[in-house]
Amino acid sequence: MNDPNSAAPLASHGGWFGSLAPFALFLGGVSWLGLSGAPDETGFWPVLIAALGLGITLAKDRSRYAEAVIDGMSHRLVMLLILAWLLAGILGSLLSASGLIQSLVWSAGEVGVSGGGFVVAAFLICAVFSTATGTSLGTILVCTPLLYPAAGSLGADPVFAVGAILAGATFGDNISPISDTTIASATTQGADLGGVVRSRARYALPAAGMALLVFALLGAGTDGVQQVMTTIDADPAGLVMLIAPAWVLFLLIRSRHLIEGLFAGIAVAIVLGLLLARFAASELFFLDRDNFIASGLLLDGMRRAVGVSVFTILLMGLVGGVEASGLMARLIEWVRARATSARDAEWWIFGTISAATILTTHSAVAILTVGALSRDVGESAAVGAYRRANILDVAVCTYPFLLPFFIPTILVASMTAGVPGMPRVSPWEAGLHNAHSWGLLAVLLIAIATGWGRSEGSVDGPGERG
Repeated sequence: MNDPNSAAPLASHGGWFGSLAPFALFLGGVSWLGLSGAPDETGFWPVLIAALGLGITLAKDRSRYAEAVIDGMSHRLVMLLILAWLLAGILGSLLSASGLIQSLVWSAGEVGVSGGGFVVAAFLICAVFSTATGTSLGTILVCTPLLYPAAGSLGADPVFAVGAILAGATFGDNISPISDTTIASATTQGADLGGVVRSRARYALPAAGMALLVFALLGAGTDGVQQVMTTIDADPAGLVMLIAPAWVLFLLIRSRHLIEGLFAGIAVAIVLGLLLARFAASELFFLDRDNFIASGLLLDGMRRAVGVSVFTILLMGLVGGVEASGLMARLIEWVRARATSARDAEWWIFGTISAATILTTHSAVAILTVGALSRDVGESAAVGAYRRANILDVAVCTYPFLLPFFIPTILVASMTAGVPGMPRVSPWEAGLHNAHSWGLLAVLLIAIATGWGRSEGSVDGPGERG
């Protein structure tokens, strides 16, 4: 743009309050929907449209606000996330159809676990599945109907069983190389995905150890719930499908591109699934002439990404309007002036990502919102790229899996309703019993306070500034 005034802050009627009013409308609408039991991201679309409409109404230069919204939506990282969601959705759909989760549950049953042991097994099963697919919500949707009814008949505490499902979903969301938060945290900080995943084990594994101990000691049921478990038609052959996500991880650790890794993982999953007869070729893609649509596993996986993709595009447009107002630039300068040491910078990064997560209610979007600030402030204080990425990702894998007004806690709680012989678990109870997220929060706070792990990674990271 050649307009010399284009770099000036975009003013709104009402000053700073007017600039923040659209975000306040979004936060209020999303909170209302979440607490009303509507955790579907598609329900947030009208709220975001209304917030954008309010923003353009209050802007003094409406054309420039519209351009700022488009600029926010068209960030390269947003497009990377959307393509990654589409491909990861396909991989997750293939793994689900292959019976992987049933094979994992079958394996736990063959070992003969019960009580706290079953809660530990539930955590491990969900951790494996979420790491393989990179989706916490997908893990909750697939695993809860299988694991929660089984908890009662195997002497497990129902609430701790739900907490274990949520905890396992958290584990993969935090450490999986194809998780949206892993991609967003690494890319915004200019760090390579393979290095970030390796360094993140420093935080994830101690937290997982704490969770395993809690689940083993406290997971046994005491209320005598006796629910008849549905027979699971599965066999160990489904475990072979783990080769597909393992191959993705191998490629990323070898510094291959994320998209290349996902395509390779999909190819391996298709070949293995067909060879092992876990699904038929006709199930991958077919024409439903009765309903005039195309369908199949490939499309099912891609459709899973539609809700979060549109939500992210609209929300990043809203963020673009806020950035154009100059508020973000002022915040960066204000924080930089106060972050005079590495420890101070880390506390500021932790504080801003915590606030962004609560305000946006979306982990990946929160990282995108404060990613530039975190990199700017962190680099000024010589905080390494891996360290910055890990603070961002570990933080966003706590609140959404602990607090009762976020999608994961609402979703897992809603799926406990109507299970014969089993109690309905509230979102608050689910988050309270998610020992892994509590462990992550404790590990992160200790790491920042003591400096443990501060030397990981280079100052600027191996990636390019985005």
